[in-house]
Amino acid sequence: MHVVDSTMFWAPASGGVKTYLLAKRHWLAGQAGIRHSLVVPGARSTCRDGLCEVASPPLPFSNGYRFPLRTTPWMQQLLALSPDIIEAGDPYRPAWAALAAGQRLQIPVIGFYHSDLPRLVGSRAGHWSNHWLDTYVRHLYGRFDRVLTPSQVMADKLQALGLQHVFVQPLGVDVGRFHPRLRDPAFRRSLGLDDDVRLLIFAGRGAREKNLPVLLQAMQQLGPGYHLHLAGSHMPRRLPDNVSRSEGFLAPDEVARRLASSDALVHAGDRETFGLVVLEAMASGLPVVGVRAGAVAELVVPGTGLLAEPLSPDSLADTVRALFADGWRGMGPLARRHVEAHYAWERVLPRLLGHYAELTGIPLTSNATEHEAAAGA
Repeated sequence: MHVVDSTMFWAPASGGVKTYLLAKRHWLAGQAGIRHSLVVPGARSTCRDGLCEVASPPLPFSNGYRFPLRTTPWMQQLLALSPDIIEAGDPYRPAWAALAAGQRLQIPVIGFYHSDLPRLVGSRAGHWSNHWLDTYVRHLYGRFDRVLTPSQVMADKLQALGLQHVFVQPLGVDVGRFHPRLRDPAFRRSLGLDDDVRLLIFAGRGAREKNLPVLLQAMQQLGPGYHLHLAGSHMPRRLPDNVSRSEGFLAPDEVARRLASSDALVHAGDRETFGLVVLEAMASGLPVVGVRAGAVAELVVPGTGLLAEPLSPDSLADTVRALFADGWRGMGPLARRHVEAHYAWERVLPRLLGHYAELTGIPLTSNATEHEAAAGA
């Protein structure tokens, strides 16, 4: 089976979608009978070792993202690959190109709904745009043979728009890269913190939907007994005395070190479609303080962290205090075990092959599934 992924969410510092595609590509390379190709935007049109780039102009002020303006070149690249199934990972022109190629080739096309487009655009353009965007999402994703989404909250939203054939396909985490063994006391020392200060961390982009102002207000309430480190790009520069920040984009291995060296992850975002950093923190042996909104609330199960009310600095500060008041040290190991059991890539990706097999009619059994069956026997 030849599987082709298509997305414009591809840049040197891009986030969860690229992480998913690279992990998927690595895992599929070890599966018998599967060939995998990627179609992404680039400075020029090239195709080498299954990574095909379609010439696309850069988006200004976007950290290297490119936006394809024409559907035809993208569709022609997909046709040239002659896949058995296409997975479209964005809601823009490449998605329409994937649908057109699928129709020409008479093959199934999956739409993976990674981003909550109406809410993302509405937060910038105003809620007047929501009706138009809901109509667009319904019009586009209603054409796919199957729609995947990384969380139940997103599946519910799509089904409320009248879409059918919607399935939850969780993302995963590299439990080898993100691990408690990376804890490094030198990181705390580099921040000048005393041993009794609770070190909190948030990792990711400083985007509007992360609600960093709520997080900073909560830190002002918590005071000098707590310190927050913001690890990632586009973080605010005006910070309370008990908050520090990294300078720009961090390599994944450095993010892993800083996570493992902290005491807890705190996340004020209420619009996450999945929340990959939550899994990375849990795999690193950290409890999580999140909010009761979006997909983060699905990931923080009892015993792995606590949830605050959304958009409330008071509630967030109180929840952080409650975390450290009792039993927080036992939450980290439990969080790690939970992620290993349910969200390691080798756990979640075999489910993806099930979707491919059902839609193509090509029977597939992943090596991981065979291994688990043999172990069970």
